Amino acid sequence: MKKIAIVTDSNSGVTQKQAEDLGIYVLPMPFTINEHTFYEDIDLTQEQFYERLKEGADISTSQPSIESLLELWNKLLCTYDQIIHIPMSSGLSGSCATAMAMAQDYEGKVFVVDNQRISVTQRQSALDALELAKQGMDAEKIREKLLQNKFESTIYITLDTLKYLKKGGRITPAAAALGTILKLKPVLQIQGEKLDAFAKARTVKQAKSIMIEAIKKDIRERFDNDPSPENVWLAVAHTDNLENAEIFRDELLKEFPNHKIHIDPLSLSVSCHIGPGALAVACTKKLK
Repeated sequence: MKKIAIVTDSNSGVTQKQAEDLGIYVLPMPFTINEHTFYEDIDLTQEQFYERLKEGADISTSQPSIESLLELWNKLLCTYDQIIHIPMSSGLSGSCATAMAMAQDYEGKVFVVDNQRISVTQRQSALDALELAKQGMDAEKIREKLLQNKFESTIYITLDTLKYLKKGGRITPAAAALGTILKLKPVLQIQGEKLDAFAKARTVKQAKSIMIEAIKKDIRERFDNDPSPENVWLAVAHTDNLENAEIFRDELLKEFPNHKIHIDPLSLSVSCHIGPGALAVACTKKLK
């Protein structure tokens, strides 16, 4: 049986400590804050990130360097036979395309999985890969298995503020001002390659109701109309909003009893564009 290393990046929400406990490897994402480079969960904590974000610091994201990627792969291949590498969705970052290009020099040893995931859904892919490796599946078969349900996952996010969408140029200042006056709570969707607008709400309660109904519709129309824990994974994510995330989880459990709903901070790469106070729910069809 081949010895398989599972690699993802910190967009998955898996911390370095959690990765160590699980037996997987996490490539930290770099952030430039006021022209200084920091690495997620290495020298940049969630608390530090949001503190700088709220201060109005100039924050931008970039992909891990080729050198750091190859250094990790080469180190792991001294111990492992093959690597499964699960980066964030190719539609949200160039890091996936870079990894795929570099993997060509490691034919038969490194397999990059572009299954269009980020945050809690990307985390689930890493856990699925780990389980498949424990079952004795080789890296090529694991990649094939993960790609089979690449579009069978959705994240819905409601925002607390339009400030950061305006700052990033994703909405116009006029639209942001009108939305603020009307106290709109936009609901966004990550499905496949894009972060898109999905709906508008007037209250957080209404936004959560919209997201829950959207998840129910996905299960009904895309996931075999089976909401059981045996068929789908549910998760909650947030941006510096743990207390309300726990409340939201309890509300979801009333609609989806018997589920074990994981809570994680939303990827900092997404948080840059939406700001603190956001809530998200994710639904992913389980691998068969």
